[in-house]
Amino acid sequence: MTTARILDFLRTRRPDGPCLVVDLDVVRDNFLSFRKALPDSSIFYAVKANPAPEILRLLAGLGSSFDCASVAEIEMAMKAGATASRVSYGNTIKKERDIARAHALGVSMYAVDSHEEVEKIARAAPGARVFCRVLTDGEGAEWPLSRKFGCVPQMAVDVLVYAHQLGLVSHGVSFHVGSQMTKLDAWDSALGDARRVFDKLAQQGIHLKMVNMGGGFPTRYLKDIPTAQAYGQAIFASLRKHFGNHIPETIIEPGRGMVGNAGAIKAEVVLVSRKSDEDDVRWVFLDIGKFGGLAETMDEAIRYSIVTPRDGDAVEPCVLAGPTCDSADVLYEKTPYPMPVSLTIGDEVLIEGTGAYTTTYSAVAFNGFEPLRSYVI
Repeated sequence: MTTARILDFLRTRRPDGPCLVVDLDVVRDNFLSFRKALPDSSIFYAVKANPAPEILRLLAGLGSSFDCASVAEIEMAMKAGATASRVSYGNTIKKERDIARAHALGVSMYAVDSHEEVEKIARAAPGARVFCRVLTDGEGAEWPLSRKFGCVPQMAVDVLVYAHQLGLVSHGVSFHVGSQMTKLDAWDSALGDARRVFDKLAQQGIHLKMVNMGGGFPTRYLKDIPTAQAYGQAIFASLRKHFGNHIPETIIEPGRGMVGNAGAIKAEVVLVSRKSDEDDVRWVFLDIGKFGGLAETMDEAIRYSIVTPRDGDAVEPCVLAGPTCDSADVLYEKTPYPMPVSLTIGDEVLIEGTGAYTTTYSAVAFNGFEPLRSYVI
C-alpha cells in the first residue's frame, strides 16, 4: 500500500518521467519490527537492496550494521555514519586489492565459500574474521539464489579449518534461504547444517561463534506475507532446536524486507495496442521496463502490485512491457497481468513495493533513457 506521504509528494511535486519515491517512515518501522522480532540478532542491512544515502543515514542512526557487496558500498555505509566494526564484506567473490582496501578501512569480517578466497583474505587482511557460506536449496523463494554462492557443509568445514591454519579467525557460518522467502520454516534445515559445521570444527579445536542467517525476509507484492514477528518466532524456535542453550551470536541481513514496501514507482502508459484485429490480449507499454529498474520481473519472478487511476473498471489480461527497443523488455507475458479495459495512453500508474532492487538495477542510458530517478522523503 503506497503511503499518504508518497501520494502527496507525487501530487504536489509532479516529477516528470518514471521515478521511485521512498518513505523513510516505513523504513524506520521495518527496522524496529526486525529488532523486536529478533532482539538478540544483529541487523546488517543489505546495502545492495537500496543504497540511497538517506536510507543508510537513517539506519546507521538507528544502530544498524551493514552487509556490503563491494568497497563502494563499504565506503557508502561508513560515510553514512557506520564504523568499520558495523560492516561485513558479505560478497564471496572479491578482488584481492578490494579486500586490502576494506582491511585498510578497518573492516574485519569477510564472507568466504572456497579455499581460494581464504588465501586472498589471508594475504590481504591477515588476522581477519571469516564466515563460510553454506549452500541452501532455496525452495519456497520467489527469487532463489541458485548455486552461485556457498559450498556444501563438508567443504565449509574444510574451508574454515584452512582459514584457521592460515592465521585467520574462523568466526562462523552463513547461509541465505533465497530472496522473497515465504516459508516460515525455511531457516530450519540451514540452521541444522550450521550446527553440524559447528560440531565438526569443535572436534578439531576450532570454536565458531556466529551464524549469519542471511536475508530472505519478504515484502508484500500481490500476496499477503507473514509478519516479521512470525519469522522471528520460527527462526528462534529453530535456533533453540539445533543449538539448545548454547545459541551463538546471530546476524540477519534484511534488504527487500527493510525497504521494499517503503517505495513506489510512478510510471506512465506510453501505448496500448494489439498485434492483430483478432488478438484478445492488449499490449500495455509503460515508460519503465526491465532496463529501467524492473529487472526482477525476469522470468516473471516478482509480480508487482500496480495501481491505476481506473481501478474498479472492468479488467482483462494484458501483456505488460517496457519502452525500449529490446524484445527482452517484456515484464509479464507468460502470465498476463489484469489491467482495466479503460486504461489509456497518458494514464499514470503506481508500481508498489519497489523500494528494493530497482534503482541499482536501472541501466545507465540504455536506448538513451536516463536512469531511474529516486526521491527519498
